[in-house]
Amino acid sequence: MHIFAFVKKEIVFFTAFAAAVISAFFVPPSAEYLHYIDTDTIFILFALMGVVGALRAMGIFDRLGIFLTQKFSSLRSLCTVLVLLCFFLSMLLTNDVALLTFVPFSLALLLPVTSGKITAYTVILQTMAANLGSMLTPLGNPQNLFLFQNMGTDIASFIMILLPYTLFSLVLIIISLLFIPSVKINLPQSQGVPVNGDLFKKILYGLLFVTCIFSVLRIVPKPLAALLVLAALIVFDRKVLRSVDYMLLLTFCAFFVFTGNIARINGIKEFLASCLTGNDFSFALAASQIISNVPAALLLFPFSSNTGELLTGVNIGGLGTLIASLASLISYKLYSRSDSSFTPLKYLLFFTVMNIIYLAALLGFRLFYNSYLL
Repeated sequence: MHIFAFVKKEIVFFTAFAAAVISAFFVPPSAEYLHYIDTDTIFILFALMGVVGALRAMGIFDRLGIFLTQKFSSLRSLCTVLVLLCFFLSMLLTNDVALLTFVPFSLALLLPVTSGKITAYTVILQTMAANLGSMLTPLGNPQNLFLFQNMGTDIASFIMILLPYTLFSLVLIIISLLFIPSVKINLPQSQGVPVNGDLFKKILYGLLFVTCIFSVLRIVPKPLAALLVLAALIVFDRKVLRSVDYMLLLTFCAFFVFTGNIARINGIKEFLASCLTGNDFSFALAASQIISNVPAALLLFPFSSNTGELLTGVNIGGLGTLIASLASLISYKLYSRSDSSFTPLKYLLFFTVMNIIYLAALLGFRLFYNSYLL
């Protein structure tokens, strides 16, 4: 039973692993496999997950959320800050971390003071805000980190690709927040969360986070950033090492093997390359709905002739189905464990409808932007 539960929980990894194994029958294992794996992406992913996990364990992000939310006394203003925290902090902390931090916090704050429907609506907006805010930067999500490392573009050019969509998404989110009633609420005053860790550790992890940013910007070698974070965690916070998503790292490795093998099978390579030619955005968007946007980016990148369109497709493709972005599954699981009167099934239906509306709006904006603004 535990094995089945684990497989279900890590279905993306096992799918990637199965694909890698099947591809190995067509391209027998050899030393060439070692060259498939983009070690720089693995190193920087580990470093970011480790240092952000340490900062989160010290309660710094919770404390930030509490400080901001206690400044507001209406339901709409409270929900606004909870949603915008996910939107803006996901640009630096990744969409997964933003949701893992602020969705439980939101559930604890909102369920005692408002209806289950408003709570669900806020969590859904947080989820979409994290997915849409994170698309702006290489640090925002795993697919951006991978693509930025391999596209060969500079940070300014990367950001400019998705800046128009990010700004339009922010407008959509602000409009959506206007549907929340602006009624007065009284939050409990005992919501304080202590920030753990001494000043030295705060400074240490702050510097390591800056080191990770410099590493993403190709200033600091990525193996060095990973080694520094690993050393700090071994010495000061070994338990944080358990919070690193090693299955995500293994999923990347499995997909690297699969795509590496596919790229060596001429028939499939030529077929995928011909399908993507001129259709990078559409294929990325569609693939994201089925296998989620991180695997879609890894699968399609070797065959893409327009990586900017691929980047846009996998990021906008985070909207739509629940599995389009793995971050959406995180907030769904967190919500389903709550005691909200608005059931998980209703949440899922509400989530799907809102995602379809946002996806349609962004596709309409893309059409307008490409036709009149470019």
